[in-house]
Amino acid sequence: MDYFAEVKSLSSTKYFSESEAMAALAPYFEVFQQNEAQIFARARKYLQVVAGKKPGLVQSLISQYPLKTEQGQAIMSLAECLDRVPDKKTAYQLIDDKLKNINWSSGEASLMMSAAGQALGLASKLGGNAVTYTALHSAFKILGREFILGNDIKNAISHAKSLKKQGYSISYDMLGEGARTSLQAENYLKSYLEAAASAEAKSADIFENDSISVKISALHPRYELLKYEQLRTELLPRLLQIVQAAKKRNIAVIIDAEEAARLDLSLLIFAELFVQANYEGLGLAVQAYQKAALPVLKFLQKLSAEKGLRIPVRLVKGAYWDYEIKRAQADGLSDYPVYTQKDLSDISYLACAKFMLENSGQFYPQFATHNVITISSLLEVIDGEPHEFQKLFGMGDEIYDDLIKEKKIKCRVYAPVGEQEDLLPYLIRRLLENGANNSFVHQLANARTSPESVLHSPFAALEKRIALRPPGEIYSNRKNSSGVDLGSVFEVENLKAQLAESMNVVISESNIDDCDRAVKTALQEFESWSERDISERAAILENIADNFELNTHKLAQVLTVEAKRNIADSLSEIRETVDFCRYYAVQARSIMRPRKMAGITGEDNIYQLEPRGVFVCISPWNFPLSIFTGQIAAALVSGNCVIAKPAEQTPKVAALAVKLMQEAGLPEKVLQLIIGNGETVGAQLVANPEIAGVCFTGSTATARVINKTLAEKNSKIVPLIAETGGQNCMIVDSTALIERAVDDMIVSAFGSVGQRCSALRVAYVQSDIADELLNVLKGAMAEITLGNTQDFATDVGEVIDAEAKSALEKHIERMKSEAKLVYACGSGGAGGNFVPPHLFEIKSISQLPTEVFGPVLHVIRYKDFDEVIAQVNSTGYGLTFGIQTRIFSRIDYLSRKIHAGNIYANRSMIGAVVESQPFGGHGLSGTGPKAGGPEYLKRFCVEKVVTINKTAIGGNLELL
Repeated sequence: MDYFAEVKSLSSTKYFSESEAMAALAPYFEVFQQNEAQIFARARKYLQVVAGKKPGLVQSLISQYPLKTEQGQAIMSLAECLDRVPDKKTAYQLIDDKLKNINWSSGEASLMMSAAGQALGLASKLGGNAVTYTALHSAFKILGREFILGNDIKNAISHAKSLKKQGYSISYDMLGEGARTSLQAENYLKSYLEAAASAEAKSADIFENDSISVKISALHPRYELLKYEQLRTELLPRLLQIVQAAKKRNIAVIIDAEEAARLDLSLLIFAELFVQANYEGLGLAVQAYQKAALPVLKFLQKLSAEKGLRIPVRLVKGAYWDYEIKRAQADGLSDYPVYTQKDLSDISYLACAKFMLENSGQFYPQFATHNVITISSLLEVIDGEPHEFQKLFGMGDEIYDDLIKEKKIKCRVYAPVGEQEDLLPYLIRRLLENGANNSFVHQLANARTSPESVLHSPFAALEKRIALRPPGEIYSNRKNSSGVDLGSVFEVENLKAQLAESMNVVISESNIDDCDRAVKTALQEFESWSERDISERAAILENIADNFELNTHKLAQVLTVEAKRNIADSLSEIRETVDFCRYYAVQARSIMRPRKMAGITGEDNIYQLEPRGVFVCISPWNFPLSIFTGQIAAALVSGNCVIAKPAEQTPKVAALAVKLMQEAGLPEKVLQLIIGNGETVGAQLVANPEIAGVCFTGSTATARVINKTLAEKNSKIVPLIAETGGQNCMIVDSTALIERAVDDMIVSAFGSVGQRCSALRVAYVQSDIADELLNVLKGAMAEITLGNTQDFATDVGEVIDAEAKSALEKHIERMKSEAKLVYACGSGGAGGNFVPPHLFEIKSISQLPTEVFGPVLHVIRYKDFDEVIAQVNSTGYGLTFGIQTRIFSRIDYLSRKIHAGNIYANRSMIGAVVESQPFGGHGLSGTGPKAGGPEYLKRFCVEKVVTINKTAIGGNLELL
């Protein structure tokens, strides 16, 4: 069996339409449709039992304060981060932020919940102080104990005794939430090995013993498909060590499910591990809400048949639904990898369960569910096949306790183990997953008042229309750009094959005479182009966007080679380029039509925008496609002709872009390409008295030169649209989740080799968490791969040229003497223009008089919040700013006080999305208006108003 080929084939099913996916499942779910009356009768009996039981703490809490309400959100936010805040001042502010101005009245509630509501109401009035802090801290510890079996494996085994007396078996989950550093991965490995050595194994039957659950991403900080070869040598031995330790003791090991982007990788790793381990106790969790769930089971069936060993499969609904929907939209995927309606996930679950039951020679099914209908459905069709049910610790007791007591089922408790502070994010995710209106918690609450309301058939969803727009249609008036799923073996291998094709882009240098001829030609062409209907010009832009998407592989190839951008950055830039074209086309149709203005009777007042003439567009090397094209597209669709002068470092990107534009129908003379040095041909173009404006992206110093040249010309006054650099900062307070903050800092500071105008340069970190954050940041930096950008595994390539390298090395040497070197990555290889990412700790932002345009991050410890604001604003720049905090009032405060054009909270500071996040700054960072925003096109136009006195030609018909 060729595992790689099998996974590549399976990978193409992840983005099937829901109707295609359901058609494949139909043979397996029909039996449940046919037996629905019996299933509902069985479910009624279970619900009657539930109705007579007292609800537990978690169920009571979520029933009283659903997570969709502001009360539920407040509790969730506090539970997620209060424990990790080391300083009381910030903790009190967090409490104020979450509890104040919320109505905590309990309404009809149990005595316990009524008391809780009164306590929360009192806390909201008192605000953050020692009393409320202590009370909340204690309350969350109690809540945590409802979900966490023990703080270590020995403690958990001790607490599990009572569960075993009831008839449950146990699966210990050591709760690795994804390593960021090798040290974290090593610690998780030790905890898994300890669990394998400690879990109870008293039976010859593997599935009568305890088991352990392993999250692969906890064992390696770079669990990504593009790192597959690295993972085979570094991760597989760790996994094999765990499985062999468990095999010696007859303990099952179940590999937990990850996000859809990691599905293909997980299958490749699992297949290799299964073959090497040769152990029937090695299994995998499969998520039924993924459209690929059944293909995954068929892949595992083949693997099982080949080895002659059953595979235990934990079938779950899935825990990342919100994330998967957002990711599909953000990445421009062809469809969602998950079902958009919960009922379809329920149907998929039943169909996958039936498939496993029909193939019991290859599977040992483990049905992880709390859903009353699902449990009843499975019990209706199970006919002696080996299997077990599973439930989360602290959930589903009302149903499973009775089923076990009656010896109707075998059930295993999936039990989290670890320190509460580490497990709170897990706790919150589980609450979110199980606290929705259609979850088991809500079902059980309803069962106490209206059992019939729970008896809902999921099969009605087969007749419903899809509730969500596909990822490509999330914008109402234009297509979303299409992306490549770099977690898909199918898409990655196809792209690699395309990039292997040879391609040659021919360029020729321009001289001063070429500049003058280009302006003259553009002036001659201006009249005919400007008079073309707006819809025609907009349609050409849309054709250009389509052609760019069609030639993604060609553009990606030249970007990785000439611009030294890695594959992920190259694909992102192509998507931004496509979005610019489509958005500006929509904008032009909207704003460039004549509009009738309000006025007195008898007069028509017509407002309209008209093109200026010939624009010079000067673009940088760091975004040689998207900024180059975005400038041109805005000018062209507005009716202007364009002379485009790309950076001298990236002429081939520009030449290919122009070629593709002309293929899409753009007249040759409307856009002319001038290739050469900025000091010669660039200066010549800017100085030409006939040009109508300059659009420039680059350094602040060059923008000043252009501005001066335009001002000194003895000709018409023309606009300069300039986007320049920034001394971009981020603030991280002690409520931030350190691992998430580090993720965003790594991407923001070192993505694209730090050569983005939006890149993070200075991070202000609250002193209370600085040491811990720097340790994680150092560890994460150690995992950065430097190398050739044509290698898909490369994170950071070379800087653009020797001049840029020299400037960065001079700064690094100065910092080594003036600041503290915290960490420096290793070299990317001999020769070339590699500048490894560096991390320095400095005292003040005043140590950085200018922007450092490359992979160098500076960290400043802070205590005074307002002092940070003063320092950041003192630089005179105003481009991007990042905020990492769970205190919403701080986000609001900083957003008002910080002088920056784009402010990002709890995410990276790069990758502004056209239309959603118009990009651009002010002060030393540019003139505006923002690229990709609603005001951008207007700057390429002049305004005109035509007023007509209609009464002068025959009276005022409006008054008749």
